[in-house]
Amino acid sequence: MGQNAIIVYQIMDSVCVYCGSSDRVNGGFIESAQQMGLAIARKGLRLVYGSSKAGLMGAVADGALQGGGEVIGVTLEIFDTPQLAHRGITRNEVYPDFHTQKARIFDLSDGFIALPGGIGTMDEFFEVLTWAQVGIHTKPIGILNSFGYYDPLIAFLDQVEAKGFMYAEHKSLYLRSTEPEELLTMMDDYQPPEDLERWVDRE
Repeated sequence: MGQNAIIVYQIMDSVCVYCGSSDRVNGGFIESAQQMGLAIARKGLRLVYGSSKAGLMGAVADGALQGGGEVIGVTLEIFDTPQLAHRGITRNEVYPDFHTQKARIFDLSDGFIALPGGIGTMDEFFEVLTWAQVGIHTKPIGILNSFGYYDPLIAFLDQVEAKGFMYAEHKSLYLRSTEPEELLTMMDDYQPPEDLERWVDRE
């Protein structure tokens, strides 16, 4: 990137939600995920997610469907089973490996939201955050911090910046809220920082 680089701003028509599929979590997390799905539908957005009917994944899909929204599931062959796959969604796409699945989710999505989840959610969140950091995309990234779940992660990222391992402007690459509607509004209004070029400009 040089001084003449152009940042492209994109209208958000669809949003990907990353979240856990465990059913062994506090019911409040399930309810919060359902409200996130409902808020996505009410805003006229398409939901893209991992296609599961379990845990928060199932709840966010059910919420979006309840609100009359379109829900696209993108999953792996090994997870496309009667026990795991949500058969009530608008469309289900099945791929043989993680790389193809994640690339398809990225192409379908204009923004990304991390709800509470485990290692897989962290992997997906940090991947799209890293891509934003190096300028591969300018899509908004949000964290729904239900019940303070992400407080330790946000504190860790603050420490990463404080210790010099991340530029201060990189903290603006991820938006945080405890309320689904507020987070979606923040993502709609998102503008990527213009001085990210110094991270990759080696001229």
